[in-house]
Amino acid sequence: MNILVLGIGNLLLQDEGAGVRTVEEFERRYEIPVGVELLDGGTSGIELLQYIQGKDCLILIDVVKSGNPPGTLIRLEGQNVPALFQKKISPHQLGLSDLLATAQLIDRMPKRVVLFGIEPKSIETGLEMSEEVGGAIGGLADMVALELASLGLDVTPKSAVQPQSPRGSKPCRYSCSHEMGSVIISGMP
Repeated sequence: MNILVLGIGNLLLQDEGAGVRTVEEFERRYEIPVGVELLDGGTSGIELLQYIQGKDCLILIDVVKSGNPPGTLIRLEGQNVPALFQKKISPHQLGLSDLLATAQLIDRMPKRVVLFGIEPKSIETGLEMSEEVGGAIGGLADMVALELASLGLDVTPKSAVQPQSPRGSKPCRYSCSHEMGSVIISGMP
């Protein structure tokens, strides 16, 4: 299987960089399975087409305005992903919307597209993520690992690394609910 895990976001806008930070956290926690490529997509758009074409699966990670509390994790799949980016919260999402539309138009869309998102608290200028989002990055990286495992890949934690969030928050449980074809995951202390 040929899979791209693509973190999207602007590190200069607080929580907006959560997708990129999640890819970094995944790489810190796990051995990269054979057939999986990790990519920091930053704020790129259509120029990412060369990276997604020919993939069996595209896993996107980005901030998502879902109307839930900050730090809430969400999973979307299939046509729900391009539909979400019709409601843009940042300039790079315009480029991502164009990327997905172009890939579909020229028949280069991966067979499976999954989006893991996190509800931001603040996308103001700044390098620090909010406590809610920073504390959920580890859980988001773990969700990506579970998704890869569900595809039959061997996802192995790095033995010397103990899972922890970038802010060192306490472990939490997750509750799930299904809404409009998506899965909403809320962290609970």
